Amino acid sequence: MAGLGPGDVAPDFELPRDGGGTISLSAVRGRPVVLFFYPKDDTKTCTEEAISFSALAGEFERAGVALIGISPDSAKSHDRFTKKYNLAVALAADEEKAVVNAYGVWVEKSMYGRKYMGVERTTFLIDRQGTIVRVWEKVRVAGHADEVLAAAKTI
Repeated sequence: MAGLGPGDVAPDFELPRDGGGTISLSAVRGRPVVLFFYPKDDTKTCTEEAISFSALAGEFERAGVALIGISPDSAKSHDRFTKKYNLAVALAADEEKAVVNAYGVWVEKSMYGRKYMGVERTTFLIDRQGTIVRVWEKVRVAGHADEVLAAAKTI
């Protein structure tokens, strides 16, 4: 991976979010943060991932862990996605792709022999000081939210 890894400082950001307003990494400094990057709202695997994190949102909250999903979709798209599936996670809109680039998850992908740029499904666990402690690359959604929650409870 050409992106960030454990020991690196997590780049700060401020992005529009679902429900209006903005969300930033610095605003949640002092508590562990899970950033999950996903390609697109309301697609099969991304929906499964968002629903699985939402199902555990209360447990992340009780553990003091901030949970933020980021994709290049608009805040308006995030609003529809959140309402449609009753999601319980904050979704940040990175339409300019500045954050996906800063984290190294905007990559060349290939489908049916066609190459294109897109978000590689990746999750970052960031400690209270803003340092990345763990990275899950090319995430397989089944069981992922549970694994991330278990890891987040250890920092």
